[in-house]
Amino acid sequence: MMILPGSPIRITNVDDTYFGFEGQVQRVSDGKIAVLFEGGNWDKLVTFKPSDLEIVKPMRGKK
Repeated sequence: MMILPGSPIRITNVDDTYFGFEGQVQRVSDGKIAVLFEGGNWDKLVTFKPSDLEIVKPMRGKK
C-alpha cells in the first residue's frame, strides 16, 4: 500500500525513539516521509524512511 499525505501511520523501527508512536503523514519527498505527532500540549514533525513505517488500519467501532 502506498503511503500518501494524510495517511495515519505507526513507527515500526524498534531502534527508533518513536517506536510504536502513531502520527499523520504530512509530506513525502526525496524518499523520506515527514510525520506529524500531536500529543496534549506538543506537536512534532519528524522525518523517517518509508521502511520504518506502516499504515494504521482504522478500527471498526462497536454499534
